[in-house]
Amino acid sequence: MKRFSVAELRERKRGLSRTDMARLRRMTKADLEKSIREDPDWSRVPKDWHLKAEAVMPVRKRLVSVRLDEDVIDWFKGQGAGYQTRMNAVLRSFMNEEKTRQAG
Repeated sequence: MKRFSVAELRERKRGLSRTDMARLRRMTKADLEKSIREDPDWSRVPKDWHLKAEAVMPVRKRLVSVRLDEDVIDWFKGQGAGYQTRMNAVLRSFMNEEKTRQAG
């Protein structure tokens, strides 16, 4: 397990980017397309995802306690890091669909 210095931990806490921007700027379009093709996370993204994409402003999160079925939690956790964010996205999608249905 990697150990971080106090300075690195402070940077992480502040949310400073660890992206190697110089490396990204050197990438050609072909390099970028190859990187996308080889990214296992990208393989599940539909080709026309951008047609329904919306820019949204982040909203404040509120800590809640909720009881969920164990298999539901296990499935989301099994999808990797960020499972709570994905759970929120699923709930938001359901909420938006219901709002659309109720308005129509």
